[in-house]
Amino acid sequence: MIFERIEDPGLSQYAYIVGCAAAREVAIVDPRRDVDVFVDWAAADGVRIAHVLETHIHADFASGARELAARTGAVLHLSAYDAGEAYDVAFPHTPMADGDAITLGNVRIEAMHTPGHTPEHLAFLVYDTARTAEAPLAMLSGDFLFVGSVGRPDLLGEDAKAALAARQYESVQRLWDLPDGLEIHPGHGAGSMCGAGMSGRPFATLGYERLANPYLAPDLTAEAFACRLLGSSPPFPPYYRRMKRLNSQGPPLLGGLPGLDRPLEPAELAARAADGAVVLDVRGRFPFRDGHVPGALGIGLDGSLSTWAAWLVPYDAPLILVCNPDALPLAVRALVRVGLDGVVGYLDGGMAAWAMAGLPVEGLPQLVPAELAARLASGEPLVVLDVRTDDEFAQGHIDGALHLMGGELGESTIAVPRDGGPIAVVCRSGYRSTAAASALVRAGFAAEDVANLAGGMVAWRAAGLPEVRAAG
Repeated sequence: MIFERIEDPGLSQYAYIVGCAAAREVAIVDPRRDVDVFVDWAAADGVRIAHVLETHIHADFASGARELAARTGAVLHLSAYDAGEAYDVAFPHTPMADGDAITLGNVRIEAMHTPGHTPEHLAFLVYDTARTAEAPLAMLSGDFLFVGSVGRPDLLGEDAKAALAARQYESVQRLWDLPDGLEIHPGHGAGSMCGAGMSGRPFATLGYERLANPYLAPDLTAEAFACRLLGSSPPFPPYYRRMKRLNSQGPPLLGGLPGLDRPLEPAELAARAADGAVVLDVRGRFPFRDGHVPGALGIGLDGSLSTWAAWLVPYDAPLILVCNPDALPLAVRALVRVGLDGVVGYLDGGMAAWAMAGLPVEGLPQLVPAELAARLASGEPLVVLDVRTDDEFAQGHIDGALHLMGGELGESTIAVPRDGGPIAVVCRSGYRSTAAASALVRAGFAAEDVANLAGGMVAWRAAGLPEVRAAG
């Protein structure tokens, strides 16, 4: 039997390669957008990609299923339960219903309808019939069941989430007929916003989950399950709706990575930026701090570029990258994985060429904790903008801070006062606050009035400065 997990750390996303070594055929489950990793793996191992499967219409990343099927000639299998739903697949595929299966030599992959996270969601039971055909070896559970949690039910909005939570409970009840030794291989690990409280472990057994997963407690009623699930969902990223539309309509076929062969001279970049192109600087927070193209977004490859670009980068504008040459393919991969395909080029020669061309360079002002504390104590007008998550903010923040999760700045900055004085942006250590500060400047806030708290709350606490916690 062939079984491989392919991880995208930036999105905490897992794809799977499952097949039969004797038959030299595999199926790919939930592939990411840059599909060459699967094509190259199959070529290196001398196997044929015969089938491509998806657990559901994804919200957090751009699917590579259509791309991979087109590239390899594999049969594309998607859920049969999307008809009439808010999102249904609009491109050709083979529908797969509960109990339907595909066979690859000694391996059988059987669909199990598990609605709740989405109405059409499928999990896949994997049988190694060379050992036994009586019981499945593993479940590819997608976003139905995670290690330590289950999938959030609110992707279709407030009106649908209670009904989906009830369906998620019904799907969980189907697990009781499956053996304790069943391996659970989910679609995500810790860090994904598709569920709350996920473990950092990439897999578990069903028996262990029955003991440790709070949503699988045997005495949990439907009402208690729904209350627990609806009360624990992470913040809802607005880009999830765009991603659902993209994946249901069918992401455009890439055929390769865009923009890699388009070096742009500084003057051309300046002209295109003036014409509406978005300059995205992925070098990292410290190079961005020291000098960047005015108005550029600063989202580094040293963090979750895919996630934060999906939050903050406009989808309808051309993208020009500023990065180190060896990092260019990595940056483009991170962007196409969230449907940001509009990379039209990169700054040839980097910021050194930009500066030598005599073009203006902008920095990101920094405030050390002691300086920020002194300015707050003096009573001068100053807005402290904390861009961390709700949980992080509740566990401790600077007194008087305005809280706005940083990703929300991609949709609107209306909650950030423009007449409250300079703005000090705060996160845990500086990555998110750099991205958020750059989004504020791009939205029209004066660059000299937006600063980053150097070292974030980690540095603030290390300096022994006071913080407040949310009641309860």
